[in-house]
Amino acid sequence: MGHRGFSWHGRSMAAVLACGEGALLSHGSAASLWGLLEPIEGPIHVSIPSTSGRARRSGIHLHRAPSLRALSLAEPSPSPSSTWRAGGRRGRLLVTHRDNIPVTSVARTIEDLRATSYVPPYLVRRAIRQAELKGYRLEHIRTDRTRSDLETAFLALFASHRIPAPEVNPKIGRYEVDFLWRAQKLIVEADTWTYHRGSVAFEDDHARDLYLRQQGYKVHRFTDLQLETEPERIAADIREALS
Repeated sequence: MGHRGFSWHGRSMAAVLACGEGALLSHGSAASLWGLLEPIEGPIHVSIPSTSGRARRSGIHLHRAPSLRALSLAEPSPSPSSTWRAGGRRGRLLVTHRDNIPVTSVARTIEDLRATSYVPPYLVRRAIRQAELKGYRLEHIRTDRTRSDLETAFLALFASHRIPAPEVNPKIGRYEVDFLWRAQKLIVEADTWTYHRGSVAFEDDHARDLYLRQQGYKVHRFTDLQLETEPERIAADIREALS
């Protein structure tokens, strides 16, 4: 009886319930529940705070993680990035609830994604960026602070050409820039057609560049196509601007 098909949220809740007490959504499925990734096709990932005892179930990828501490369903769910007390000791939150579904905290979810190969690296980076943009604290997780794969590729270019590492996504006045070499007052912006097309984006970019130039900064813009086809020219241009 009931619905012919479950929604993704319904499947997630059903998977957690099917795995018994202490089970919770984790890994890529948890990232989707937190809004860090789009729902990923395939089995629902569920973790249990045990090393044995649960049989495999169709449509569920079961992870055994005794380090997880399940919170009582009667307790109010704390902030997904907060700390909590267990046995009088203060520690990081590992488990919470979202949409009434038991789930690993945002920080634990990111740690799980990094520790396994179930999600490709570019999606792990995307999940981290989304967590930072949503304001979740990732105090124990080191990131390069980039907001796009293009920015990550630019950082790799700087490193491979021995260009000094810039500040990433700092704010100058009311604007946030991609890369900044503060001592040389040089800004590099990584542009794509997706995010810079249209008249509004065109005008915003020019207003932004005018403001930055008035503050004494040099602004160099490069596109994803240039990065792919002319990395040597980009590196040479930046080195010259830094000299």
